Amino acid sequence: MRITNQSSVSEFLLLGLSRQPQQQRLLFLLFLIMYLATVLGNLLIILAISTDSRLQTPMYFFLSNLSLVDICFSSTTVPKMLANHILGTQTISFSGCLTQIYFLCVFADMDNFLLAVMAYDRFVAVCHPLHYKTKMTHWLCVLLVVGSWVIANLNALLHTLLMARLSFCADNAIPHFFCDVTPLLRLSCSDTHLNELTILFEAGLLMIAPFICILVSYILIVYAVLRVPSTRGMWKAFSTCSSHLAVVFLFYGTIISLYFIPSSSHSAEKNPAAAVMYTVVTPMLNPFIYSLRNRNLKGALKNVVTMKLLSTQK
Repeated sequence: MRITNQSSVSEFLLLGLSRQPQQQRLLFLLFLIMYLATVLGNLLIILAISTDSRLQTPMYFFLSNLSLVDICFSSTTVPKMLANHILGTQTISFSGCLTQIYFLCVFADMDNFLLAVMAYDRFVAVCHPLHYKTKMTHWLCVLLVVGSWVIANLNALLHTLLMARLSFCADNAIPHFFCDVTPLLRLSCSDTHLNELTILFEAGLLMIAPFICILVSYILIVYAVLRVPSTRGMWKAFSTCSSHLAVVFLFYGTIISLYFIPSSSHSAEKNPAAAVMYTVVTPMLNPFIYSLRNRNLKGALKNVVTMKLLSTQK
């Protein structure tokens, strides 16, 4: 039941994407399939990279980290949604809601940072191939990933603490399938200006800076590719860039529309649908777009699957 008095809210109701039983069953099946595809696809990528000595390069190091983050990203929201459907409940505790917000911020930031790092890695590989090994050293790669984790956790902690100070006393129904910052700010009966300013400036900086890094990297890559005399090599490079940029725009487009456009222009129905794109769909597509088109990785994946099949037959 909804809480409509002035008492403190101890739990929230996640209304989900639909209130129609038939649509809920269909969504449950769809989300289950997408989640299993996300976990299986990204686990196979991690396993293939870790077991193949030919893939011990910076590009695959970043890719394995991206796969790990994508598994965690989807696992922050989808299992809770599936469990609520099975149990026939919509509730999530206040502490559980804050925990979900914290990890959502961490993994969204990590996706953001890793996309930028991978774009920089491709820039060095294409534009400075002779200096690639000296520029992209193992220690630099580790430093970039560790630094990303530190910044992501600090940013998530800041937003979680700012959210924890708010009071929720008018309504506890969230028109979403997970605890997101924007819907919670609408439910709060406290002054949320500090939270909104923090999202706009601090979080905006953390999102826009990597996005600019990606754009600049790919502009320089395109400039370098245009000077390649081989038409086949040029087309191959453009094809790879377009796939990467498609996911980049999908990821950033939904986040910008959800968090950096004034809340008055948001639609309660459109927000959850847009959130599905960057929390569920993008992590599921990443293994296909970034990995399965790669010939070396395809070979490593075939070896992993073959070894698994042979071991089960013994």
